[in-house]
Amino acid sequence: MAYNSLNALEQVVNRDIHAIVKKQPSFPLRRDLGSQLLVISLGFVGLLILVAVFFDIFARRQLQQDVSAANLALAQAIAQETNAMMDNSLQTVRELSLYQAVRTADTLGMAQLFQTIMKGRSDINLTYRLDKAGKMQFHYPVGPESTVGDDFSFRDYFQRALTSHEPLISKGRVSPTTNEPVATAVMPLWNDEDEYLGLVGTNLRLQSLSNTLTGIADRYGQDAQFELFIVDHAGQTVAHSNSNNLLQDAGVKFPDVTDAVLNAQSGTLIENNSGGEAYLYSYVPIPNVGWGVVVGQPAAVAFATITAFRRGLALSVATLVALGILFWLALSRRVIGPLERLAEFSQNVGLGEEYSADSHRVALAMLTERPDQMGLLSRSLASMQQAIEARLNEVSTLLETSAAVVSSLDQETVLDRILEQAELLLSVPMSAIFALDEQRGIFRVYASRGLPDWYTEQATINPDEPGSVTMRAIHSGGPIQVSDAETNPAFKGHRERARQAGFRSVLGLPLPAQHTPPAALLVFRPDIHEFSAQEINLLATFANHAAMAIENSALYARSDMRLKDQTRRLESLIQSMQDGLVLEDMEGRVLYANRSMVKWTRISSDEMTGRPVDVLMDRLLAQARDSDAVRKQLDGILNESGERRIQFPLDLAGRQYHLRLILFDVTDPSGTPIGRGRILQDITQRYELDRMRSRLISTVSHELRTPLAAIKGYASTLLADDVQWDAQSQQEFLKIISDETDHLSELVTDLLDMSRIEAGNLTVERVACELPELVWQAAQHAYPDPSDYLEVVLPPDIPPVLVDPQRIVSVLRNLIENALKYGGDGKPVRVRAFEEGEWLIVQVMDEGPGINPEEARRVFDSFYRADNGLTRQVTGAGLGLAISRGFVRAHGGEVWIEPSNSGLCMTFSLPLVEGRES
Repeated sequence: MAYNSLNALEQVVNRDIHAIVKKQPSFPLRRDLGSQLLVISLGFVGLLILVAVFFDIFARRQLQQDVSAANLALAQAIAQETNAMMDNSLQTVRELSLYQAVRTADTLGMAQLFQTIMKGRSDINLTYRLDKAGKMQFHYPVGPESTVGDDFSFRDYFQRALTSHEPLISKGRVSPTTNEPVATAVMPLWNDEDEYLGLVGTNLRLQSLSNTLTGIADRYGQDAQFELFIVDHAGQTVAHSNSNNLLQDAGVKFPDVTDAVLNAQSGTLIENNSGGEAYLYSYVPIPNVGWGVVVGQPAAVAFATITAFRRGLALSVATLVALGILFWLALSRRVIGPLERLAEFSQNVGLGEEYSADSHRVALAMLTERPDQMGLLSRSLASMQQAIEARLNEVSTLLETSAAVVSSLDQETVLDRILEQAELLLSVPMSAIFALDEQRGIFRVYASRGLPDWYTEQATINPDEPGSVTMRAIHSGGPIQVSDAETNPAFKGHRERARQAGFRSVLGLPLPAQHTPPAALLVFRPDIHEFSAQEINLLATFANHAAMAIENSALYARSDMRLKDQTRRLESLIQSMQDGLVLEDMEGRVLYANRSMVKWTRISSDEMTGRPVDVLMDRLLAQARDSDAVRKQLDGILNESGERRIQFPLDLAGRQYHLRLILFDVTDPSGTPIGRGRILQDITQRYELDRMRSRLISTVSHELRTPLAAIKGYASTLLADDVQWDAQSQQEFLKIISDETDHLSELVTDLLDMSRIEAGNLTVERVACELPELVWQAAQHAYPDPSDYLEVVLPPDIPPVLVDPQRIVSVLRNLIENALKYGGDGKPVRVRAFEEGEWLIVQVMDEGPGINPEEARRVFDSFYRADNGLTRQVTGAGLGLAISRGFVRAHGGEVWIEPSNSGLCMTFSLPLVEGRES
């Protein structure tokens, strides 16, 4: 704003000085000292600077071309050498493929042949023959340390060889045996019937390429700072003058260069590397293998000569400037001194400072008596003083008004003040701001002064209307004026409306807004008038302020909406936390609480806010098992610093929970405490997991100790020297040892199956099976023997199922044993099955006491056993049902407890259609 005002002031001063000078008589050139100095100085200095600029452009361009050509030549030399090496490697494998020993996979012949090749080629560390399935048939050296594995069908070069009859080079990789970067040259083997026989290949040490690049970089010296790369067809750096950068993705470091060279292009390019430093890259492709050579050099180093040249040129220009300064000092007494005094006087006038008449006379007495232009200028400044002061007062008033306008966010008041000042300073009776109505897609009056009401309500402008001053100003980005609406041909369509509104001339300027719809400021006069440059600049100032006011209002509304959105998102995030959160002030009153706290305290969020936090804690701890002990723990940590926590059990709605309460201090950016926070976490699941682990250790220890004790006891009995056991007793003891060993084996098998299920690597081998046969096998292996209690009810036309018989037999055995153990002595166990859509439903039912719904949800968890008297009487590790669920799910089915009026009904499903695994 101030900048535009000063521009307007400067134009006023220049116009007035020009007008005064034009009124003075012309002087001969010999008396016009300023003209003489201007002609001589500008001619001499301008010519030298022009020559220096052209010379700098030409020399810099030539030097850049020379540097680029030299680096490109280096890249081409490396590419030719590398190409020759790759051709040699490809020719080697091509010749190897012609030997009969290689084609027929003669191990003895290949051993002699490969040994000869290895002796003659130091860059090869492995030569081998793969069969058509990618299996290793022979390799040299033959030791196990020379290669890892025998199946190489996954290698990229093997997949490419399946469709090629020509030798090829693989992408670079790290050899697992030597831990060195290698690439493989392979030749596919085909017989006369075009049948693929496999391939013969050689692993090439890529370190030799890096050593060559390092030698070249060292030859140019460290000052050159060359980085030499060779990238393979996959974009990997397979050779580098710094071997630490091998097999990295070159596309990350210089993507444009990598794309160009892998597309068989050559040239030079300046590109920032991954560290942001500008590099000059020269790149040349290696066509036979699809690789590329890249020579990189910091642009600052590559163009150091250019920089030095430009410094010398700058020094020359500086010398020229110094000479000009000397020339200037020589003229200061005659010209510069008086001009400085006049400049000081004009500056004081421009700043609006008041001087007494004596001060004026002292400043201008000597200068006004001179007959040359200095005297003329002094007299002109004196005569302009009053006019300039008047203009400065006008501009000062405008700036103060503008500052007051911009400081307000009331858009209607702001725009009205702007239009009011524009009318006052430009002497116009009417003004308006037209802006785009985005909903209607037209321009309408946004604010106005002096225009008729019907005009502001009815005046609309289409965006594609060509004769509109508003649209012409917006499209051109500059001022558009119509000095006479009656004669301007472009304004023909708007003349009638102009006559009715009472204006004859109009000036429009666009509002330079970036975040609001397009708009323009228009002023109207009732007479024919051509607006001057000063008036246009002044109106531009008002247009800037109008745009600023509109944008301030829009941005404020947008930022306010964004702040509200962020606040809502943050509150939604906190409200969605599973953990309860309470924030309190220094007086212990609740400032905020999320809805998770409502679950534990049964107090609504609105009721919590403003209440003492002790009320919430009392409501919460009243449900704790030992509330007094928990209160003491809480009181003990309240006065501590840092993060504090306690844990306690809680009974809520008939269910037991375990909670953790965490206290932390809330501080401002300077570390001063401003409140406290409390987080309430539900750790019931973690607590149950810890209890399950303890139960697992106890159960497994007990289950292992019992058979081990029996085995140890009977084995010691048999080994006793003081007793001779008969054959029947020995057989009985050995039978017990065998049964207990089987028991141990089953327990270990269950643990292994459970680990496979939890690891997700359980596999099933499906075969067609008859369900009655599977039930019979399960009954044969069940313990205790269910023969007297088992009732099997199966439809005669039940279809076969495609399952892993061993796994499904295990599922049936576990369910039958579970029914025998918990169903009650002497009570029957029934097995039935039926079809339901594409599923086979199998049920194992008993007539025992059943199970409550709470424990029914957990009986299929690992190591879980219902905590009741019957469970404690029956041995087990709690793995049978969990393993059964894992086996059934591996087949694509599910296992569950079917609601039953009496007893327990274990049910599982198997798909009748292949491919229904989950």
